[in-house]
Amino acid sequence: MQQESLIEYGSRRVIITITAIFCALLEIVDTTIVNVALNDMRGNMGATLSEIGWVITAYAIGNVIIVPMTSWLSQQFGRRNYFAASIIIFTVSSFLCGNSTTMVELILFRFIQGLGGGALLVTSQTIITESYPPEKRGIAQAIYGLGVIIGPTLGPPLGGYITDNYSWPYIFYINIPIGVIATLLTLQFVRSPKYGKKKSISEIDFLGIGLLAVMVGSLQFVLERGQEDDWFNDPTITLLTVISASSLFFFIWRELTTPNPIVELRVLKDGNLRVGTILSFIMGFGLYGSTFIIPLYTQGSLGWTATQSGMLMIPAALTTAFMMPLIGKLLEKGVPQQYLVAAGMFLFFGFCFWGYKIITPADTGADAFFWMLIVRGVGMGLLFIPITTLSLSGLKGQQIGQGAAFTGMMRQLGGSFGVALITTFMARQNMLHRNDLVAKLDTNNPDVINRVNGLAHSFAAKGMDADKALGSGYKLLDYSITKQAAILSYMDVFLYLGLMFLICVPFVLMVKAKKAAKLDPSAVH
Repeated sequence: MQQESLIEYGSRRVIITITAIFCALLEIVDTTIVNVALNDMRGNMGATLSEIGWVITAYAIGNVIIVPMTSWLSQQFGRRNYFAASIIIFTVSSFLCGNSTTMVELILFRFIQGLGGGALLVTSQTIITESYPPEKRGIAQAIYGLGVIIGPTLGPPLGGYITDNYSWPYIFYINIPIGVIATLLTLQFVRSPKYGKKKSISEIDFLGIGLLAVMVGSLQFVLERGQEDDWFNDPTITLLTVISASSLFFFIWRELTTPNPIVELRVLKDGNLRVGTILSFIMGFGLYGSTFIIPLYTQGSLGWTATQSGMLMIPAALTTAFMMPLIGKLLEKGVPQQYLVAAGMFLFFGFCFWGYKIITPADTGADAFFWMLIVRGVGMGLLFIPITTLSLSGLKGQQIGQGAAFTGMMRQLGGSFGVALITTFMARQNMLHRNDLVAKLDTNNPDVINRVNGLAHSFAAKGMDADKALGSGYKLLDYSITKQAAILSYMDVFLYLGLMFLICVPFVLMVKAKKAAKLDPSAVH
């Protein structure tokens, strides 16, 4: 059997596992490490805010385009060769990103880095899954999950530290030594499964590749830029939405009718994988959405540095790391995945509701976040491994790679949707709350008059003339209203994000309970 021939033992399995995790970490850390360095890059390159946003967008587009194609590319070139080539592409483009002198260069090399990076994530998961015997798959997914959950958390503090103490190119240069070592280890230890006959050039589904690239590229652009460009009031966003939807339709039609599809959609006939892809999307929404919102609040409203905001997330990441092997053991003992996922979603709701309760316009201390983020860490641990093992449990051979590609892509898309929707929702709620607060301010109210006069007196005491002092008093009052509106918007995000997970709990229990009979017992243990 193909699967069993790839099972490794002893030190060889340890080396392969470490190599795969490092590669997955490289890719995931790079999705968030850049965020805190954008200001420095912008100043260095003389770029506008919208131009510098493309540094993130270009990487995400490259990432999402390549993920569904990884299984097919592995078959064409051999998994070991394709994995090693992806690491080399990622490492070389990291060096080129650090050496970029213009925005065009940086955006181009980030796109190429995204093409290399997307392959690292999914192929790492497949390599780890197939290196372990079926009864150890829960532990295998726990080990892989460490990288996926901790990666987005490590990015901001690492990026903040490097940017504060060195300069922004070093956030790319740190990939180089890890990439070189990972390439050598891959060529030495990773084995390729025996795939069928390779397809000739004439059999390659170039139309499918083109439709996929247009579809995800357009969608990613719409998600990343929609809020900034006022969504469907902008003709470019509207056009790209139509292009993305049309490309999706023709891509599905093409892949189901061509004899040599670039993405094997038929693997979605497996009920467990279908459920798993939906749950992966929801998990990505919560994982990336919460990783996005907390640093935004601490830096924007509390005035923390990027390093302080990043450090806040580390205890939760360590909690997840501690949870992973325990959950792997529970799966090995036969605890049903639906119970673990439901518990994880309920805990994630608890984390969000806690966030909703503790956020204030005044200074919220780091200790107020500690236990709330620990709950998030436990919840994420309970979600990742059961969802992944459920998704892949009914698949065999090369289907594992195809299934991993679907769940990986849906997790990334969930993250993109999460960040885009949260950004849009916050902008709208901000406006709503601000208008509401301003409407309640009566300039004839004695309390309001006393507040403005008190502020004006304090400015006058510092040497300002009376008119300027009064103007500054009104400005300060306006600033406090803006800040209060922002805090109310953050509270809304936490509340609605939590409710989304809470609503999913009964559906998870119902859907998975029906599917449980079809699970491959060897993959559940």
